[in-house]
Formats: sequence, structure tokens, C-alpha cells
Amino acid sequence: MSFRVALSGLNAASAELGVTANNIANVNTTGFKESRAEFAELFPVSSYGVAANATGAGTRLARVAQQFEQGSVSFTNNALDLAISGEGFFTLSDNGATVYSRAGAFGTDRNGYVVNASGQRLQVFPPIDGATGFDTARLADLQLSTGDNPPLASSRITAGVNLPASAEAPATGTFDATDPTSYNFTRSVTVYDSLGAAHTANLFFVKGANANEWNVHAQVDGTDVGGANALTFSDTGTLLAPAGGTIALPGFTPGTGAADLALTLDLSSATQFGDNFSLAELSQDGYATGRLTGIEITQEGVVQARYTNGQATPLGQLAMANFPNPQGLQQLGNNAWGESFAAGQVLRGAPGETDFGLIQAGALEGSNVDLTEQLVNMITAQRNFQANAQMISTTDQITQTVINIR
Repeated sequence: MSFRVALSGLNAASAELGVTANNIANVNTTGFKESRAEFAELFPVSSYGVAANATGAGTRLARVAQQFEQGSVSFTNNALDLAISGEGFFTLSDNGATVYSRAGAFGTDRNGYVVNASGQRLQVFPPIDGATGFDTARLADLQLSTGDNPPLASSRITAGVNLPASAEAPATGTFDATDPTSYNFTRSVTVYDSLGAAHTANLFFVKGANANEWNVHAQVDGTDVGGANALTFSDTGTLLAPAGGTIALPGFTPGTGAADLALTLDLSSATQFGDNFSLAELSQDGYATGRLTGIEITQEGVVQARYTNGQATPLGQLAMANFPNPQGLQQLGNNAWGESFAAGQVLRGAPGETDFGLIQAGALEGSNVDLTEQLVNMITAQRNFQANAQMISTTDQITQTVINIR
């Protein structure tokens, strides 16, 4: 009996050394979670219970438990390196099978899909077409778009202008864009047609003959777009007319073959104060074709493609997963885990929500192995092995003594 007890101790010490060796071997593995060998006592039990003078039968390896404490985060220069600061797992697709990982070293494959070293595709909640937000009821592979961002035709010009109340009517009574004496002030802004071609829109402000009255003229590429548009201000300098402060300009036909450019001039914030002309805002809502310049991933896991035209297109939001009992997950190797009955029902959500950590882009979570602690465990397991080996040697000596009795 003593031989078997000591043998179980040898097996236990050997198993602990194996677990410790695996931890030390993965001390530099991205996203690795250390394991801990847990043992249970063996005790013979009969149908009538345990006798008062029964001795134990040794030990056994009860389980190798994963320890999911946070690993240290180191920053890199790769925008697709991702680290989870807090709880949760990345959701990955392994040829259709869903797996989970804390290792965030990602790149792209030949088709633009974001994958890890094993070719598993990163999963996101896809954008909702025609609306803001993401479809959290559906998972999709994250694919980086390499095409151009399509242009958007300008439809609105917003001018936050202050026209001086003390201004006088121009010396030349008939407006002529080429004659500076026929208008008081002018400003220009670039607008875009449906093909993304740029055009120059000019606004000319002309003081009227009556107090608190102005006219605004608009040109696109030197061509008049409508005639004089009257502006009327109150005696406190606020805009009275046109109603709502907007003026719908006639359509302009570009020479590029694009659709007619229909612009609305928004002067709702125009004022007539003081003696100085000022322009607080002059903007428009169109943009040209854009080329991809980079990928940005926010702390909330929103993946955005940025383009040269200043636009950012959302590609999806990282789909995070968590479990009531992460230690119950099935180990699949390559820093991946699979669902299991012991882990409980998977919980999905976005980074930053309850039970889910935030995302740090351009960073990697390292192994959570404490090398000093593992070296101490190795020494302890070695001593346990030696002690059990000595127990076998002692039992052998006792057995030999019994055999030699005459």
C-alpha cells in the first residue's frame, strides 16, 4: 500500500513539474494564461462509511486550472495589435467554428480579413445599413476595405457672417463680380459635385440702399447662381429674412458630366453688429473621393477606416465574449478556448459595457506568468518528488527487513 501512495505522490509531483515547465516555456507568449495544478486526496470509502483508523491512499491530479488574471500590456507600432484591458475574450471564427482568445496579435490575409497567426478571423458586430450603430444580434468577419471612399455632392453652404451696420452701399450700383467697387465683401469655399470634382463657390455681400438691408450673390466657377438674394436684419442685428435663414440656389450644371449641383445657402446665424466684417464659419457638407490612409480602433472597439477626404467609415464593432466560469473553457491550443458546459452560457457584448474591458489598439497583452513564482514552484515540486522517492526507498527497506526475518 505504501508503494502505491508514494507512487501517486511521484505522479503528482511530476504533473506539477509539467505544468510549471509549460508556464515557464510560455512566459513570452502573447495572451498566454498560466495554469495551476490542483490536487485532491485519495481516501478509500466503503458502503458503510470510513473507518476511524483508515489511512489515505495518496493523491491525484484533480484539474489543471487556467488563471485568467490580467497580463501586462506593452505598446507596439501595429494598429491591428489589440489588448483587452479588463475582462472578456476576442471572438474568432475558425473555419466557421467559434473560438475565443485573449491574444490580440492580428494582421490581414490576402482578402483583407483580419486574422491571427492561425488564420482565425476576428469577429465584429456589423454596421446597420442606413443608420448609426451596430447589429449586436449578428457576427461578421472583419474585413478591411481597400477601395476608395465615394464622393458626396455638396448640398449646403453654411456661412456664419457678421455684416457691419455702418457699411455703406457700394459706389457702383450694378453688381459685377469682376468689379470690387460693386460689392462690399466676398468669401469663397470649395464645393464638390456628384463625381467628386472640386468647384469654387463665391459669396458676395452687397449693402442695400435701405438701413438693415443687404444682398448676397452666389457664383460657382465664375457663373452666377441666381440673382440678388435679399437679407433683412432687425434693429438689434438679428436676421429677419429670409425665413429660417436659408436660401435655395438654382441648380448649377458642372462641366464634368456630374449631376446638377443644387446648393442651399444657410445664413441662419448671420448678424449685423458693430463696425467690422467677420466670418465665424464658412463650411459645406460635400467631399471628394478619398483613399484609405489608415485604420483606427477606439477603446469601445469601433473599427473605422480613415480616408484622405477626412471621412471615417465604421467597419464594425469588436464582438467581445465572457463566461460565468472562464476556468471551465475547453483548451484548444494556440491561445484559443472553446465553449463548454462547465464554462456556462456565453455572454456577448461590446468593449466598455458591463463585464467587458476596454480595447487598447497598438498594444499587446503579455503572458501573466510570474517567472519568480514559477521557479519557486519548480523547486517545491522537485523536493516533493524527492520526498516521495525516498518514501519508496524506505518502504523497500522495510519490506526487505520483513523478508529477511527468520
